[in-house]
Amino acid sequence: MTVSRVQSLTLAMAGVAMLAPSAPPAPSEPATAPPAPLPPAAAPPPVTAPVMSPPAVAPPAVPVPPVLPPVTAPPVTAPSTPAASGTAPAPRAEPGARRAAAVSAAVSAADLLARVRTCTPVSRGRYRKDQGAKATVPVCGTRGAVFWKADMDIDCDGRPGPRCNSGTDPYFSASTAYAQSDGRPLSSEETPYVVVPAPSDVWNHRSHGVRGGSVVAVVYRDRVRYAVVGDTGPADIIGEASHATAESLGIDPDPRGGGTSSGVTYIVFEGSRVTPIEDHDAAVTEGKRLARRFVDDAG
Repeated sequence: MTVSRVQSLTLAMAGVAMLAPSAPPAPSEPATAPPAPLPPAAAPPPVTAPVMSPPAVAPPAVPVPPVLPPVTAPPVTAPSTPAASGTAPAPRAEPGARRAAAVSAAVSAADLLARVRTCTPVSRGRYRKDQGAKATVPVCGTRGAVFWKADMDIDCDGRPGPRCNSGTDPYFSASTAYAQSDGRPLSSEETPYVVVPAPSDVWNHRSHGVRGGSVVAVVYRDRVRYAVVGDTGPADIIGEASHATAESLGIDPDPRGGGTSSGVTYIVFEGSRVTPIEDHDAAVTEGKRLARRFVDDAG
């Protein structure tokens, strides 16, 4: 039993030895202070994010056009066809013609009325507007034209048509003082014409360069229309035009009750003439040209 106690004691001592804290290791080297905290890992240089200039975002890829050989515009040469014929290309003439037409078209009713504001009478007396009315209308003269301001009665004379004939006009006459190029009377429905008084002691239109085919600018309100002298009327009455003239001005063309009692100005360009007399396009072209010259020559 003694042996077993000794063993037990020995075992107990060994257990205590095992449990006892092991002695700190002999200071073989200066106690290395706890490893100095590593300098804060040199804070990686502030990751100044590489100031990345935006990925060389080249200005929105402006597509660099391929370098082409200098565009030396081909010399502008006249079209070969005209060049070969030796004649100037037609297009060069057109702009001028169009400009001229535009300038002529610019003559307004106001322009013309300003030019005939005052009257220097060339007639020896005055005319009536209608049969039995008082004579109040003189024929006036100015440089390049004669004019009068009156009413407009409808002259349906000439070649009969659906609107101008003996059934629509009690005073209808199938003839006109001036005939078309084919010898037939003018058509009041188709040809814008103006009537002048037959020659008399009061006034003779021929002595002022007025004849069949003379160009007339007819002004009513803000409208200007071009016509020709196409007929003669009573020697003491003035202020009459064809069905076509009235219609173009917006005046009632009915020969029985149409027309207007006042406000119409007739300007006849001295020495002018359209041939053939029935060519209305020619009358308009010449009328615009003469009107422009008339207005520009004012003063």
